[in-house]
Amino acid sequence: MSRIGLFYGSSTCYTEIAAEKIRDFFADVEGVELELFDVSKDPIQRMTEYDYLILGIPTWDYGELQEDWEAVWSDLAELDFAGKQVAIYGCGDQVGYPEWFQDAMGYLHDQVVQQGAEIRGYWPAAGYQFTSSAALAGDKKHFVGLALDEENEFEESDERIRRWCTQLLEEFSGLRP
Repeated sequence: MSRIGLFYGSSTCYTEIAAEKIRDFFADVEGVELELFDVSKDPIQRMTEYDYLILGIPTWDYGELQEDWEAVWSDLAELDFAGKQVAIYGCGDQVGYPEWFQDAMGYLHDQVVQQGAEIRGYWPAAGYQFTSSAALAGDKKHFVGLALDEENEFEESDERIRRWCTQLLEEFSGLRP
C-alpha cells in the first residue's frame, strides 16, 4: 500500500474542497491510500510520515500566505524533505489579483525544495490570464503545481484536478497502485 499525505490550509473552503476532490480521485486507485490533514488542526510534523506529499495552499490578497500556512511556516522550515516526492496545488484569483496569481504556491515550492523535496506535478501556464506569478517554474511556461481559480474558472477545476491527479500517478516514482 502506498500512502500519500495531503496537507492543506483553507480560509474560504475552496482549497479544502479541492483536497477532497483529490482524495476522491485517489480513493478509486487500488493500492493507494491518501490521508487529508488541515494544517490549522493537524501537526505539520506528520508530513515526515509520508514519502509522497500533496500540499494545498491558497494565495491571499496581494501575494500573501494564507493564515493557516503562515502560522506553521517556521515549523515547516524545520522539516527534512530529503527523498520526499512533493506535489503542490494552489488556489488564486487571476482577475482580482493578476500580479500575485498563485504566489503562495511559489513560496511553498521554494521552501520545500530548499529542504530537499523532489517536486512533481508541474502544470502548464497556457490558458491562464495573469500579469505575474511567483509560482512560475524556471521555464516560465509551467506553474510549480496545479493552479486553480475558483473565482473565475470554477468550471475548469474538476477536469484540471482529474488530469493533474492522473499525471501524479505517472510522476510519483515508486508509487505502487
